Amino acid sequence: MSFTWQSRIRFVDTDASRRIHYTAILRHFEAAEHEFLRHIGFGYSQITNREVGFPRVHVEVDFQSPIGYNDVLDIEVSVGRIGATSFTFLFNASVEGRPAASGKIVVVAMNPATRKSCPVPEVLAAALKSHQKEQS
Repeated sequence: MSFTWQSRIRFVDTDASRRIHYTAILRHFEAAEHEFLRHIGFGYSQITNREVGFPRVHVEVDFQSPIGYNDVLDIEVSVGRIGATSFTFLFNASVEGRPAASGKIVVVAMNPATRKSCPVPEVLAAALKSHQKEQS
């Protein structure tokens, strides 16, 4: 199951060619991730506490076609792998139905006191599993 969120490319997101700067797509993916979590009832502000934090440990982005200033991205968010201490968000962005960028972000549950990984909270893992993309 996936979730789609729209985001417009702002001037600040672009480089001199008026195309998206390669790092800016990650801000749009992260915003879509936060909206997805709110949609499933688990915004980070609700689940982040002194016992667990959620740093990103890996990101990937592939661009399929140009993304320019003022384009509206439809960003599809789904859940990939869910492990004992980490989970992966998958992103597919399109502009007017044209595939534009895809990516993934790996998030680890971390104990802030020890700075070591810890189990993903059960309630979050269950919610993520209910929105996990079918593996092919």
